[in-house]
Amino acid sequence: MDALLPKALSLTLAVFLIGSLLEVGLKLDVGAALRALRNVRFMALSVVWGYALCPALAWALTKVMPLPQAYADGMLFLSMAPCAPFFPMAAQKAKGDLAYMAAFTLLTSVCTVIYMPLVTPWLVSGLAADAWLIARPLIFLILAPMILGAALRLANRTLAEKIHPVCRKATLVSIVFMLGLVLWIYRADLAAMVGTWAIATQFLFYSSVTAASYLSASGLPHSQKSVLALGVSTRNIGAAIAPLLAIAGTDPRTIAMAVMAVPVTVFCAFGAAPLLARLQPAEGKAGS
Repeated sequence: MDALLPKALSLTLAVFLIGSLLEVGLKLDVGAALRALRNVRFMALSVVWGYALCPALAWALTKVMPLPQAYADGMLFLSMAPCAPFFPMAAQKAKGDLAYMAAFTLLTSVCTVIYMPLVTPWLVSGLAADAWLIARPLIFLILAPMILGAALRLANRTLAEKIHPVCRKATLVSIVFMLGLVLWIYRADLAAMVGTWAIATQFLFYSSVTAASYLSASGLPHSQKSVLALGVSTRNIGAAIAPLLAIAGTDPRTIAMAVMAVPVTVFCAFGAAPLLARLQPAEGKAGS
């Protein structure tokens, strides 16, 4: 029975990723996203924070904080996967711009699939995996479902609107099963994290990235800055875990570190969202 649990976890993770990214695609306004991506400063900040500063900060934290290497590897995988599936919900609470949420989601979905396979073997020392082994689950479980959903919306918006609620329900069911399996399979490794610096490192990473990315975007409207801050500070846990499950011999503690990001990043994102909303200028509040 125990031998079947990892296979069941891989299956439920695949259903969750496909469902959540298909759901994103079905609601994605490609035209609005492409128009928002013409904002060179927003796009540049998104890429720099998502794929340069976040991994750099995570790497620095793993050197400063007394973490076992397995936890450090998990933190590095998390640092390369911005934009959680729940990111739009948090960004809306922070008074974010819908078009820029779509733009950030589209941008990071493409960039993560390209970036993670290229950088992981270099950033995570001693990893026995080639670029294709890491890229394969990202392409088929993240990029392809989102493209399919967006294409369906462009072809038949009415059908996409009908499919979306069904997709959302299936995704919610899959995440319940997935989290249940994860908590059971890695229960000992998750319990072992208590009393270490692993959880504190994650809190420090998410809170620092949220504040610093928002402040770095001075000059942009609040509605764009809040999207940037929550986009780069939330983590796509599925994108971090899928390659780890595909790599033979991954230390269970590395996966546990990625799993722990689920409650921590949710707590940080929805805790930061109302605080960011308060930073909205008075004229913006009057018009909202």
